[in-house]
Amino acid sequence: MTIIIAAMQDSLLSIESSKTGWRTYESLKGTHPQCIAFDPRSSNRVYCGTFDDGLWKTDDGGQAWIRIGRADISSNAVMSVSVSRLEACIYVGTEPSALYRSDDGGESWKRLNALNYLKSSTYWSFPPRPSTSHIRYIESDANKPGYVFVAIEAGALVQSHDGGETWIDKLEGGPYDSHTLATHQKASKRIYSAAGDGYFESHDYGNSWETPMAGLNHHYVYGLVVNPSDPQTVIVSASQSPWQAHSIEGAHSLIYRKSMENNGEWKAISDGLPEPSGTIISMLAANPSAAGEFYAVNNRGLFSSTNSGISWGMLDISWPKEYLSQHPWAIAVADRTE
Repeated sequence: MTIIIAAMQDSLLSIESSKTGWRTYESLKGTHPQCIAFDPRSSNRVYCGTFDDGLWKTDDGGQAWIRIGRADISSNAVMSVSVSRLEACIYVGTEPSALYRSDDGGESWKRLNALNYLKSSTYWSFPPRPSTSHIRYIESDANKPGYVFVAIEAGALVQSHDGGETWIDKLEGGPYDSHTLATHQKASKRIYSAAGDGYFESHDYGNSWETPMAGLNHHYVYGLVVNPSDPQTVIVSASQSPWQAHSIEGAHSLIYRKSMENNGEWKAISDGLPEPSGTIISMLAANPSAAGEFYAVNNRGLFSSTNSGISWGMLDISWPKEYLSQHPWAIAVADRTE
């Protein structure tokens, strides 16, 4: 069974496959979900961070949720969550920018204070709320235990090699306004970054960066997903500006694909996707158990691809009228045994 969880503007939308089609239900209404992470050791366990109401956890695939971390996480604005594939640890990032780690399934949390003493921290600032910043994305490395990469919106992409105890600050030439990060089990040392200042890749854990932008005509890049079986195939969502990405009034966004079959250049994808005009920037995810199976959610609906992003189709599920004007913020996918 495939389960998809999307963070809509005011609730979580859960979609499960069945023999008769897709089943959908809502939860966490009114909490403004921001981020979602499945536990790779148990797909029934999921974590969700919300902007107004802290961190939540489910152990039944999203049917029932409990609030966790109240005593240890000082902010109710949880913007990012990551569960390591290599270690039994969870990272959570908040607004204002702070990072926490749990080694016991979320029962207790430790703040990783060294992050906030980086030199670049004095310049971190989120433009819509310039007096603050937040941790937009956390990526636990796919290959090395203890390696974790953190995207500060806006200001820096930083990294730790010891589980967050010490940090390496941003380096020259790297992304400034990272939104989404990825690493890949088949591409050691590679970091992918979708950022407001473009698309970036590093092949040496961030010591140097490339900006392969050929064909990518929209440079405000937000969503990012890599084919689990092919580190050369990358899908991103992009717009010309934050206004076109996030405002329903000015919405205009596309999905691009980069692969070796296109000589590593980007190609805008339209087959099965909504028109760019009126489409809020898409959040992207891959099914880790199915090579080439991708999902995208935006205000127009939930879309899937089974051929590595070449063509897409809209899932046959109910899409309430109110969703047409909502901004989804995250999507996560897993397979589990019924």
